[in-house]
Amino acid sequence: MKARRQTQKLLFAIFAWCVAMASFVFFRYSQTSQLPEWAIGNADLATLAIFMGFIFGSLHWMSNLIADFSAISRLPYLFSVVFKGLFLLLGAMTLAYVTQFLNLWAIENHMVTLSQMFTIHIIYSPSFQALVVYLVVVRVGLAFIEQMSLLVGPKVLLNIGLGKYHKPRYEQQLFLFIDMVSSTAHAETLGDYRFSRLIQDSFSLLADTVTDNEAEIYRYMGDAVLIHWPLEQGIKQDRCINIYFEFCQQLKWQSQYFEQQYGFVPKFKAAAHCGQVVAAIVGVHKQEISFFSDVLNTLARLQDQCNPLGQRILLSGDLVHRLEQQNSQYDLIDLGPMMLKGKQHPIDVYGVAPIKNT
Repeated sequence: MKARRQTQKLLFAIFAWCVAMASFVFFRYSQTSQLPEWAIGNADLATLAIFMGFIFGSLHWMSNLIADFSAISRLPYLFSVVFKGLFLLLGAMTLAYVTQFLNLWAIENHMVTLSQMFTIHIIYSPSFQALVVYLVVVRVGLAFIEQMSLLVGPKVLLNIGLGKYHKPRYEQQLFLFIDMVSSTAHAETLGDYRFSRLIQDSFSLLADTVTDNEAEIYRYMGDAVLIHWPLEQGIKQDRCINIYFEFCQQLKWQSQYFEQQYGFVPKFKAAAHCGQVVAAIVGVHKQEISFFSDVLNTLARLQDQCNPLGQRILLSGDLVHRLEQQNSQYDLIDLGPMMLKGKQHPIDVYGVAPIKNT
């Protein structure tokens, strides 16, 4: 799954840079009917745009990969942007020098002349200077979009950009609420700073699992997180259950690290529920997509019953009926109807027995 995500990121970077380079080439030569000496027709300009887009897109992806899997990810975001920009700029300079070197080598095999022509044709070339400025603008713009995507989620960012939720609309959504067990006791033992690091380390393991199951983070709430899907996407292949047990497995694999850092391995409980909600963008200076429905209140009350019932994860009857139609691979245990706090009518509650090797 990680390889597939990186492939998707690479393809997106190449596509974005191909569009950017096509725009640059178009505006660079649209003001004149005279094409550069090396171009016979517009097809050569299109080839140039695609070639540059492929090179810069690959450099863009490589800079992100290095930043994400190195100590740079722990530095302030400004340092990350500077690193990515310099990485791309050095790549562009290298590409320009190599291309110019190959062209000039065929004309004049004389190093002094080559050195002089490098300076004249590259460093002081208005076209190259314009390209450098354009590269900086595009790289900063894409970095901003990437950061916004991390803050609000790629699907949410796209929906806000398209204006999908400027008017409230009804949707069928599935929600999963994951909460740390004994969080108050852990916070008192560790102190605020170490407890916050514990939350960071725990939810960083959740990130890949969320992506693997095509979910979206709706909101972080201290030591808890609320995850959601469109209903049909969430029940597909038991994603709403898989995500919880995969997260628990990730914690188990990192048990040695948590024992060394905090003296224990954190445990989490969860609840899942589905139904109709109203989705709308709220806020002016800070916008987000919010969901309004009794579904969320029921979900919170359902999650409160994990400890009394001795269950790791609880599901509502409405969700289980839909999962059974999808031939769920999990053993869903009927715990009977329950009257939840603040509710007028009981709801059916189910536990989940994990599949083997979980």
